[in-house]
Amino acid sequence: MRKGKLKKALALALTGAVLVGAFAGCGAKKDSGNKKETKKIVIGASPSPHADILKVAKKELKKEGYELEIKEYSDYVQPNTALESGDLDANYFQTLAYLKEQNKERKLHLKAVAGVHYEAMALYSENLKSLDDLKDGATIAVPNDGSNESRALALLAKNNLIELNDDTLYTVSSITSNPHNYKIEELEAANLPNNLPDVDVAVINGNYALEHNLGDSANVLLTESFTDEEAQPYINYLVVKEGNENTAKTKVLKKALQSKKVKNYIKKYKGSVKDVFTDPTK
Repeated sequence: MRKGKLKKALALALTGAVLVGAFAGCGAKKDSGNKKETKKIVIGASPSPHADILKVAKKELKKEGYELEIKEYSDYVQPNTALESGDLDANYFQTLAYLKEQNKERKLHLKAVAGVHYEAMALYSENLKSLDDLKDGATIAVPNDGSNESRALALLAKNNLIELNDDTLYTVSSITSNPHNYKIEELEAANLPNNLPDVDVAVINGNYALEHNLGDSANVLLTESFTDEEAQPYINYLVVKEGNENTAKTKVLKKALQSKKVKNYIKKYKGSVKDVFTDPTK
């Protein structure tokens, strides 16, 4: 080969090597980016208290090298369908009973992997500071819908304010003894906080109490207290799609939501939210 042609061949070979290296470098960079992408977790949640609790978990996840993106939903359907379709890695807003119903009705394949909290019902008053101040004939407001009314009456009975029969779902007709002649007023659950000034006391759902800052602006006279087993129907769970129960993302998310930081944060709700860390997968 002539000297000129040799130089030209070497130049072409070097150019090819540079191009191959460049493409290889681009590929490596892209792979690195993909690896970073797998460290991101997208979760759907109700605004309060779920999204607020997740913001605490987010800090814990950051220590593990994960970025948590929280998508808030105002309804209960979309976070489940979004999880089923793969738009979310997990969601956190629902009880086991609701999850079971939705899996059946919408043909979803979702699994609960960690119990985190339940929103406790409590007896609130604007004027009374203690249960001892509740006089005979006082008006007690309770939710007027089936499950919530039953739960409210059970709270009153558990604290010896009334006695109930053996109904599985309590109503005012389930009251067998009312020695203090309390007037039980049935109102829409969402309106109970607004009606609190017009009654002596009211049994209010935890989420509605949070929305109206009742833990700060009203006195809490009684709060639901359950063993872990008794609380099962009311616990809100971390949920993933079937098959993802043991992925790295699920494990770190579960660990963060059941961390000491989250447990301590939940105390700020003053009883309207209570931690119940359970593992339904065991």
